[in-house]
Amino acid sequence: MSSTKIEREEHMLHAAREASDAGFDESDPIDEAPDDQGEIIATAATIAVVAVGAVIFEAALLPGIALGVAATLAPRVLPSIGAAMAPMFRSTVRGAYKLGQRTREAVAEAQEHVNDIVAEANAEDRAKAAKVASAA
Repeated sequence: MSSTKIEREEHMLHAAREASDAGFDESDPIDEAPDDQGEIIATAATIAVVAVGAVIFEAALLPGIALGVAATLAPRVLPSIGAAMAPMFRSTVRGAYKLGQRTREAVAEAQEHVNDIVAEANAEDRAKAAKVASAA
């Protein structure tokens, strides 16, 4: 390769780097992210305005608006609700399991008492029948 050709290629590479550096933004995207608090306030204000408009024009629209708001917020809120409710769910399941065990024990005890009473009644009937048979 000739020196002029190499110089041209180096010049082109240098120009390409400058062009790419000029288009390169060194700002942090996290710093430029919209403030969630401001977004929430703007969303709440929009919902309030729509709700007031619905009340003024047609109150029957409010249930539909409420469902729409719930559907919009559900993906954001459900994961945190699920994580918060997991301990409560576990304790509820444990309580239901213990209640089921106690119920089984109580039913078994009641069944045992009923069987004892039936056995006593049968024994009394046999004793009466034996007295009648021995008297005759």
